[in-house]
Amino acid sequence: MNFNLTKEQLELQARIRAFAQKEVAPYAAQLDREAKFPADILKKLAAQGYLGMCISKEYNGLELDSISQCIVIEEISKACASTACCLAAHASIGTFALRNYGTSAQKQEYLPRLASGEMIACFSLTEPNAGSDAANIETTARKENSANTNDKNFSYLINGHKIFATNGRDADLITLAATVNPELKHKGVTLFLIEKNTQGLKIGKSADKLGLRATDNCELFFENAKVPSDNLIGNEGEGFKIIMQALDESRILIAAQAIGIAQQALDLSINHCKNRMQFGKNISEFQATQFKLADMTTVLEAARMLIYKAAALKDELANNKHGNAGKRFTKEAAQAKLFASELASKITTEAIQLHGGKGYLRDYPVERLMRDAKVTEIYEGTSEIQRLVIAREILRNQ
Repeated sequence: MNFNLTKEQLELQARIRAFAQKEVAPYAAQLDREAKFPADILKKLAAQGYLGMCISKEYNGLELDSISQCIVIEEISKACASTACCLAAHASIGTFALRNYGTSAQKQEYLPRLASGEMIACFSLTEPNAGSDAANIETTARKENSANTNDKNFSYLINGHKIFATNGRDADLITLAATVNPELKHKGVTLFLIEKNTQGLKIGKSADKLGLRATDNCELFFENAKVPSDNLIGNEGEGFKIIMQALDESRILIAAQAIGIAQQALDLSINHCKNRMQFGKNISEFQATQFKLADMTTVLEAARMLIYKAAALKDELANNKHGNAGKRFTKEAAQAKLFASELASKITTEAIQLHGGKGYLRDYPVERLMRDAKVTEIYEGTSEIQRLVIAREILRNQ
């Protein structure tokens, strides 16, 4: 078992770290203050190919392995967690259904444009009354009354209200979860591709958030939005299964986002403690400070190993190595997200404590890191949901 990154992964890490420090970090505070979508940075990331990091080379993507994807998200998160969130929401969950269940025509139409950054992706699931309870979504997709059930060229009429749509205001392509029959619960959930110019789609207000302020999370309203049957992803009723698989993938990257935030908080804390003088010496010389830094470093490294384990297993299962057909990495992804997100909140809070009064000021970045860290415990499955997922998996398999 080798715990070292490959030569290619180390080279990627150096490249994306240099990019993040030059092109992302200098603008993070301003983006946070203004709650401004990082469009210019995403264009630069697109020019480097990173918007297509999850897309296969067949469609002009980078086709990075999963650990490499985590490296990208961690390094961008160290510079600006909001930008990393926008990137992950586009590259991973925003394209998952299309990459894995789209038709050849759908892939040819959209994936190259998503890889190049010509189009920005959004995945829209959450509603006022359905988030973690994805089986009870209320947005409906009804076949037009005039549709001939034997005619493949019919349309669906979409009606409903979505919230917290990441990238929603700037998205060109939305993967939407709707139900073809609310009484069917999860068996009715179905996914559709919806372009931003679809008649009947209206963009609502953006959420005014504690953290990740440069990531736009907006409302989407659908009023008889007409979507052709060609935009159906997979079959009717397959949406819930696809969503669960998409969340498995995306949770690994959220965990990477969390440790990126935490690593930056730790790095800033170490630098501060080595330079802050109290009682005639640097506070890094006090044992109480050293204990804090030791604990922060240890749990952070443990989280990174959990993330890399989940990412490596994901790729191993995708390649069907060792006869693992049909197995999933659900438990490992949930463990990585749970552990990484909770330690990110703890480490960033501890970082403020180590900075003292300066840590509480908007002039210093650690308070932003704390605000950004909190949401990693909430979105794409709260910590409570992760614990339920982990328990379900271990009870099912033992």
